[in-house]
Amino acid sequence: MIDLRSDTVTRPGTEMLRKMMSAPTGDDVYGDDPSVNALQEKAAALSGKQAALFFPSGTQANLAALLSHCQRGDEYIAGQQAHNYKYEAGGAAVLGSIQPQPVTACEDGTLPLDEIRQAIKPRDIHFARTRLISIENTHQGKALPLPWLKEVYDFSRQQQLALHIDGARIFNAAVATGQPLEGLSRYCDSLSICLSKGLAAPVGSLLCGSHEFIEEACRWRKMTGGGMRQAGILAAAGIYALDHNIDRLAEDHDNACWLAQQLTELGVEVESQHTNMLFIRLPESMVLPLQQWMDQHAIRISFSPRTRLVTHIETRREALQQVISAWKAFLRQLPDGSAG
Repeated sequence: MIDLRSDTVTRPGTEMLRKMMSAPTGDDVYGDDPSVNALQEKAAALSGKQAALFFPSGTQANLAALLSHCQRGDEYIAGQQAHNYKYEAGGAAVLGSIQPQPVTACEDGTLPLDEIRQAIKPRDIHFARTRLISIENTHQGKALPLPWLKEVYDFSRQQQLALHIDGARIFNAAVATGQPLEGLSRYCDSLSICLSKGLAAPVGSLLCGSHEFIEEACRWRKMTGGGMRQAGILAAAGIYALDHNIDRLAEDHDNACWLAQQLTELGVEVESQHTNMLFIRLPESMVLPLQQWMDQHAIRISFSPRTRLVTHIETRREALQQVISAWKAFLRQLPDGSAG
């Protein structure tokens, strides 16, 4: 099976599994798991933050961040397509009574500062209190420009707002921009890091920030059911991922670029390709037949809501060549042989 739906489908390799099996463990709720503690210290050092906290998932890490920055009746500003606004089941509103205020992102994934400024509520009893700006890096595969990160961070200081980065794929952004993680994370108060996407750990995300912030987030992690016991087995995979799987993300980016070029040569309309993601536009009449064809050839692609292909550690160039061969065969059997 060749799975291009997401980089979340990656599985731990042999060496990562060996590290997991031999990991020293303890009770992490008591703070006694040495592997979890080592992972959190490594993440804090890489991000340049004072502390970090290990979570079962990125959704929970982002939720704890929002709950730690905001109180009931407060508001956070995020992009209209931001993951923690659109794809995390409205957790901040449902569980925290925190109002989201979405704004439309620019083509490059940045949020216009003028729109953020207009969205900030006056200090008045009629309005939710704006407390936080939340941004996403990468956003639909796009690494946010470093000058804008500094600009929005400086803006948040002027407006006395906190700034959170949903950094599920922030290491893709770091590799794409040639920046160390600290070069990107210096422009925020908190950031989440996912270990189970391109870094290929089976489970887990990290939340990084100040000692005070992480102490508050730890309380929310416990309240939302994220306190784990002998979690060192999972943390060991995260440590391995941070030690071995960051630089190799460049291979995923190169493969996505190659795939975009090959599809373009077939006449497929590639809307965009950034880092390890590419989006294509297909005629509506072609979507279901192509999906069925790819299923028959053991190839999985996400066709909804947009057709997206994501490269990762398990989609080496040889696998992508099989994808292109299957695509060519699909086009040949169409009545006019057209890509649409």
